[in-house]
Amino acid sequence: MTPPAIELDSATKSYGAHRAVVDVDLTVGKGETLALLGPNGAGKTTLIKLMLGLVRLNSGRVRVLGGDPAGPDSENIRRFIGFLPENLALYDAMTGLEVLRFYARLKGAPMSGCASLLERVDLVDAARKRVRTYSKGMRQRLGLAQALLGSPRLLLLDEPTEGLDPVLRQAFYRIISEFKARGTTVVLSSHVLTELEARTDKVAMMKDGRLVAFASLDSLRREVRLPVSIRVSVENGAAPVVAGRLANGTILAEVNGRAVDVRCRVSEKMEVLRRIADLGTSVVDVELRPPTLDDIYSYYLDRGAAR
Repeated sequence: MTPPAIELDSATKSYGAHRAVVDVDLTVGKGETLALLGPNGAGKTTLIKLMLGLVRLNSGRVRVLGGDPAGPDSENIRRFIGFLPENLALYDAMTGLEVLRFYARLKGAPMSGCASLLERVDLVDAARKRVRTYSKGMRQRLGLAQALLGSPRLLLLDEPTEGLDPVLRQAFYRIISEFKARGTTVVLSSHVLTELEARTDKVAMMKDGRLVAFASLDSLRREVRLPVSIRVSVENGAAPVVAGRLANGTILAEVNGRAVDVRCRVSEKMEVLRRIADLGTSVVDVELRPPTLDDIYSYYLDRGAAR
């Protein structure tokens, strides 16, 4: 059997009296994407450093790509890991191509792939320009290129789309999807939860060093039992009448006389939809919105109970 790409068992890391990571159990399989979430200081960066073998556990166990990232085989393991930190140190006096070749030498990756990676992140025209002339978005794309050196089996990406405009963000996620399709495991740490919602297999939420939630997004939705939101767009002026007919057992809010927002329990969703269908031609459109990743994130951080 193929071992998990990441496996943490009661992982604990302290810095003096500060417990940065406490008893974390986490397993991510080959080709899966994990959204690693939490406020600043929650332990996300320490968790990534443990996966990279940059810090050692006080207790517990961590395995990455089948081995100990801080053990005797750490150099070989790291060759198959791509890492984009939140603040990547780049050499401003070098050109983009020189920076990428520098990282390729450090990683033992073939130089022949540098030019194609720069093309992949749309930096061909800037390849021979000094990095000091790069914009924030260009530096971020160069950082992504270095993370992709050597066809990594694991990508650890910390705030990877910061500084990218919407078009470049979409391009970034297309690249990540291509690597995932090849079997690469991806860990995405970001505060932009709307970007992650449709792109993750599992969600891990950290608070005060502890893992407060870890499951698929669908499983978390079932667990939190947050209400479903339904927006009912109606003919102009019909909102009060529609609200009156939908009031039983639901939470309502009128919107500009042209819509009614309905919130109900998941178990009541189909019954509410049937009642909306019975309203006939006064209903123009219906938009259904399950609890978002933002909603679930707020729920777990407010609750704060370790699992």
